Amino acid sequence: MTQNPWTRQQSPTPGPQQAPPQPADRMPRGPSAPQHGVPAPAEDQRLPKFAIPAADTLWWVGVHGGSGESTMAQLLPGTRAANHRWPIPPPPVPTPVILVARTSGSGLRAAQRAAIEWASGVVQGVAVLGLVLIADAPGRLPRVLDDFADIVGGGVPRVWDVPWIEEWRRGEAPTPDNTPDEVFEVLESIYALRASNPADYPAPY
Repeated sequence: MTQNPWTRQQSPTPGPQQAPPQPADRMPRGPSAPQHGVPAPAEDQRLPKFAIPAADTLWWVGVHGGSGESTMAQLLPGTRAANHRWPIPPPPVPTPVILVARTSGSGLRAAQRAAIEWASGVVQGVAVLGLVLIADAPGRLPRVLDDFADIVGGGVPRVWDVPWIEEWRRGEAPTPDNTPDEVFEVLESIYALRASNPADYPAPY
């Protein structure tokens, strides 16, 4: 991957330098590989697939239209949007993907279907690193959606939350100037996770 442009520049301070803290989301909190006994969704409930030549990049898999996968690809150079499809490389190395969804009821249901599809083992050649949930409206999630998001997040290794950003809604391209600190933290965590060992992800083949 290219150098991470989404690291906040710190002002120099006197005194001994300290090692940067390790990202909190490096360790999986949910299942990191497909699980035996998970029934696959019906064919018409699955995401389509397309072939890629090699597992040489991180893909954002938007699980529904308007999920924000193109925005995430803009935010982190060297990554790609999969256009709501599973990218399938040739064996033996799986490609890392991150699911992307909005926090609306329909967006969370689509994320749950994609997580179940992956967990069932019918999608071979991908390693799901986690799920990015992008706020679909300003303010806090209603309790029912917040609880549902917790349930959906329990089916993937990690969950990252991206808040509502009014500038992006108005059509402004994402830049460091209009991106809040919470998004920097998400991007730094994902960048560090992807760079740690890009070929060592559990996935069936």
